[in-house]
Amino acid sequence: MASLFTIKSWVLAVTVVCMSTFWFHSGKADETGTGTVVGDDPAQIVAKALLCFNNKYIYSSCEESYRLRASGNLDVPLEYTNEYCAGPCLSETHLVLNCIENIMEHFVFYNKATIRDIKDTIQAGCGYGPERGHFNVEEHIEAEENGSSRAVKSILFGMGSVIIGLTLTPLL
Repeated sequence: MASLFTIKSWVLAVTVVCMSTFWFHSGKADETGTGTVVGDDPAQIVAKALLCFNNKYIYSSCEESYRLRASGNLDVPLEYTNEYCAGPCLSETHLVLNCIENIMEHFVFYNKATIRDIKDTIQAGCGYGPERGHFNVEEHIEAEENGSSRAVKSILFGMGSVIIGLTLTPLL
């Protein structure tokens, strides 16, 4: 009986330590930006990617105030949503994103958004769901991170609780 108690105590201790580790460290990604590009000088690569924003052959019809910026911001007012999503701005913004991605796959905007984050924000902003007309990239990223972080924490907490419950209940 003493060995059973010892095993249960160890399982309980390991579970509590693991849950604590995951609870405090889940959702905290490394922010070093380790994307790699082989070849040119990194400063030249970034400069080349930034030229996509000012390429007159890419951005030719979209009004300048609604264009994607290197900051990662899309300043599209709610009342301009239909024009943005059905007009040249949408396709030209995707061309800019493709231009950047072809030069530097792991490009990170000044607001720490990735190309995927911008595309997801545009898709949500132009979709017909509750996020239609909302093109705030930072809010979109934050909502995704909070949602995924909560889901991970809930799952880990639930699994940990089950393990703790099983170790604390006497065997029948």
